Amino acid sequence: MDSSEIHPPIPESELIINSDGSVYHLRLRPEQLASTVILVGDPSRVEQVSALFDRIDERVQHREFITHTGEFNGRRISCVATGIGTDNIDIVLNELDALVNIDLERRLPKANPASLELVRIGTTGALHSDIPVGTWILSEWAIGLDGLINWYQNQPNPIAQNLVEDFIRHSAYPQNLAKPYAASADSNLLEKFREKTLPGITLTSPGFYAPQGRRLRLSPEFPDLNNRMASFHFEGLRVTNFEMETSGLFSLGKAFGHKCASICMVMANRSQQKMHLTPQQSMGSLIEFVLDSLTQPS
Repeated sequence: MDSSEIHPPIPESELIINSDGSVYHLRLRPEQLASTVILVGDPSRVEQVSALFDRIDERVQHREFITHTGEFNGRRISCVATGIGTDNIDIVLNELDALVNIDLERRLPKANPASLELVRIGTTGALHSDIPVGTWILSEWAIGLDGLINWYQNQPNPIAQNLVEDFIRHSAYPQNLAKPYAASADSNLLEKFREKTLPGITLTSPGFYAPQGRRLRLSPEFPDLNNRMASFHFEGLRVTNFEMETSGLFSLGKAFGHKCASICMVMANRSQQKMHLTPQQSMGSLIEFVLDSLTQPS
């Protein structure tokens, strides 16, 4: 049976394709994307990653979305800048999935979906005094405080549902905020990155200031919420850090059938109120570690 008989073509207003056959925001065509993708928030970090490639075959930029695709240790790899926030992750994940799982000419989902490896390299704020700046945190779980996955038809697994319910109860999470959700990293990718990293539960925030408990001229509405969230434990893991993308990556990635992981370097220790003064060397070492770990023989 033709797939068009099961699923009608996706309208041009819903899947926007540029005149060169590329997807709308990323400006990528399917042949320009590798099956292993490193995601970075900072557009300038793409150059830092691809500088280690053995060769670069593709360089594409549109707005904050920059993609370099090349080869490292015999493996074809893409590095994509997402920009900040789960709203950008929503764009990037949908368009990456469209590149591999939708026939863009016919506007029809492919019969046999492909699975990408998606690994985020980012920066983060640690929530405990015993996690020094420069630490690499490996997110085993992410708790989304942003509400993104609630806009999709999605069935969380029972473990994720238990985690969320325990977290809401433990932290007395305010009911007038978006309902938290949880998603886990891919277990096989986690095993690749366990060496040199600290495992934990990551909080993904919808903002950088009050949503993470920061106070400049405006005061946070819930000044004690950080402490309540940071004291949460689940199955031997504690909440370790704040950042702004991982829950969107894990939840959408899992819904699409992709394999996801996230490793973030601690840029700030919120408990000690300290910043990393020389982060470039630590970030460079993290990038090398991720590339080496991804390309080691299984």
